[in-house]
Amino acid sequence: MSGKKAPRKSPKQGKVIDSSADFEKLIIRANSGQRFVLRLYVTGNTVRSGQAIANIRSLCENYLPGRYDLEVVDIYQQPDALVKDQIIAAPTLIKQLPAPVRRLIGDLSDRDKVLVGLDLEALEGIRPDS
Repeated sequence: MSGKKAPRKSPKQGKVIDSSADFEKLIIRANSGQRFVLRLYVTGNTVRSGQAIANIRSLCENYLPGRYDLEVVDIYQQPDALVKDQIIAAPTLIKQLPAPVRRLIGDLSDRDKVLVGLDLEALEGIRPDS
């Protein structure tokens, strides 16, 4: 044996995968159809809450059209939700699915940081400007 690893085959497509980078790209493409489940905690009808809602809705419509569920929770109307999800600041966005669970705090105006926080920067072809 020459010490070379045999190329892996993709079970669905029958293609030969020559490197781990190719394998990772295949995994990313397979996950790109996943549904995102998001919960945004806000504090009533404030400017900061309104900005957070508008920012996450815009991001979801641009990057996840038809592939997300967004629940907006007003902590003034549902204070028990604070304890359940251990919310210490608002606005807070929780990405419940796909795993891993992530928490982002703030008005979500830094789009690049939100994309990283939601694991969207790795998905090829998902960015509207690409």
